[in-house]
Amino acid sequence: MDGKLRAMTGEFLELLAREAAAVEFEGPLLAARAAGLPPDEVAELERAKLAALRVRSLLERRRQREVELSGLVDTAADLAGLRDVDDVLRAIVHRARTLLGADVAYLTLNDDDRGDIYMRVTDGSVSARFQRLRLPLGAGLGGLVAQTGTPYVTADYHVDERFRHTGEIDAGVREEGLVAILGVPLRLGSSSLGVLYAANRSARPFAREEVALLGSLAAHAAVALDTARLLTETRVALAELSLANETIRAHSSSVERAASAHDRMTALVLRGGGVEDVVAAVTDVLGGALLALDSSGRELARVGSLEEPDRATLAEAVAASRAERRSVRRGDSWYAAVVAGTEDLGALVLRPTAELVDADQRILERASLVTALLLLFRRTVAEAEGRVRGELLDELVSRPVRDAESLRSRARRLGVDLDAPQVLVAVDDDTAGRQRVLSWATSYALSRGGLAAARDGRVLLMLPGTDPGAAARLVAKDAARVSGRPMTAGAGGPSAGPGSLGAAFAEADRCLSALTALGRVGEGAGAAELGFVGLLLGTTGASGSNEVGRFIAAAIGPVVDYDTRRGTALVRTLEAYFGVGGGLAKAAELLHVHVNTVTQRLERVGQLIGADWQQPERALEVQLALRLHRLRTGTTA
Repeated sequence: MDGKLRAMTGEFLELLAREAAAVEFEGPLLAARAAGLPPDEVAELERAKLAALRVRSLLERRRQREVELSGLVDTAADLAGLRDVDDVLRAIVHRARTLLGADVAYLTLNDDDRGDIYMRVTDGSVSARFQRLRLPLGAGLGGLVAQTGTPYVTADYHVDERFRHTGEIDAGVREEGLVAILGVPLRLGSSSLGVLYAANRSARPFAREEVALLGSLAAHAAVALDTARLLTETRVALAELSLANETIRAHSSSVERAASAHDRMTALVLRGGGVEDVVAAVTDVLGGALLALDSSGRELARVGSLEEPDRATLAEAVAASRAERRSVRRGDSWYAAVVAGTEDLGALVLRPTAELVDADQRILERASLVTALLLLFRRTVAEAEGRVRGELLDELVSRPVRDAESLRSRARRLGVDLDAPQVLVAVDDDTAGRQRVLSWATSYALSRGGLAAARDGRVLLMLPGTDPGAAARLVAKDAARVSGRPMTAGAGGPSAGPGSLGAAFAEADRCLSALTALGRVGEGAGAAELGFVGLLLGTTGASGSNEVGRFIAAAIGPVVDYDTRRGTALVRTLEAYFGVGGGLAKAAELLHVHVNTVTQRLERVGQLIGADWQQPERALEVQLALRLHRLRTGTTA
């Protein structure tokens, strides 16, 4: 192969590398013919072109397969977090339309009560008549799919005689403008639940891979429907249980209250209520005042006036309730431990207005079980979401960022815009309170459309905004309230785009280290507010705090002490003097005093720290000490 032929063959590799369109692969052949290459070399080039097109086709199929697998994974995730079956089915139908590139996708279900088929979900449909279709069993392409349990494809629905046409179905399909239709069965075991369709308004073939993909989505839809059936059966069972309780109400007022409380708590669990709803339900039934506490004795919810029990009484009563697996009475209050397995989650404390009978105690005990369920569910949801958001933030601040678009996509699904300005806030952490601070940070960031994670001994928050200093001060204040101790926060940014957040985190981390070194524990600041001094101190970490204090004391300590004892303004005068370049008149004007006053103050400075303080080397030390003193005390010049 000569050099020219080899170069033309290499062009196919370049076309593959930049994912060129198929028509561009004819370019080297046209160039070869124009150059007058011999026929055998042109033939060799033709074979290279065909091989390159095969490679291109293979790569295209693999890319498409990756998209399809991603869609199936997302569908499985929807099923795992199933809340509403209609939402899941709509997501499946939408993915079917998107992944197959179809004009319309829809799903029909069998109605066993009416003996026909009805349209459940559509995506891309514009015809109201089509969306309201009800089909006789065995009619249309869907009837053929349901009868045989196998997928069917028609290139032109209106002329295909393999299935039974009806006027209503044909009119609806015609009004929607559909021509090519693919249908796959929704099967659960040997039962047929319905059919999932992808359709085009023009003739098109459906490849074998597309049929398989739609079949996989149909399998997910069948699982969603079966899950909905199980949930319905559970609700029916609960309703039947409520009816049984109504029979008991006729015999005893205490049993009536128990049944009423049971119904209310069952309902609030099903609708996703909270601990405050449980407390309200119990006090409505039993009367009195009720207090719900967490495992640390902090209030979760309260109804009525009830003083918190002392810790010793609470601990003893909860331990007794847990051991006896019953509510226990101490004084005029009843205690029920909130327990999940071997884990203490808290307690319910009830002060009733009347004596409790056995059935009333059962209400309180059932309330403790429901409270445990809600607390576990809330914690599980929070941990799952926090873990996902924390993992994303951890990847964002890890450098280098390998797949920015993937990170953007994941962030969008969490409601976070990575291309908007973001500030990174690093909070100091300790082993004892880390989990509590991280839990607070996760909720804090979520409420503001941001992210939170634990990283490198810090709790890190990414928050939308453009003012790092303001964000750090708010975080430090709120974190201190939660942890019960001073919290220091350093901030970096603002930054936009996945690739810039790692640098912002490093900046926030250095700022936090600088604040610690300056002794400004319990404060928040942005890196820009500390300037070059913060940059220098940020590399020393907390170990630099003592060195900073010793340096300030050696350079200007007597002046600072003199101001403290006498209430003078020698430090401020020094800052003004250096700030105007050593001019006495300008310093006096800046301080709003007479120039003689400035002269007298500077003479006092010389008496305190030595007459050579204006020599270049000493002057530099004094200015740096002044700057460190200002940063350490948090004052302005």
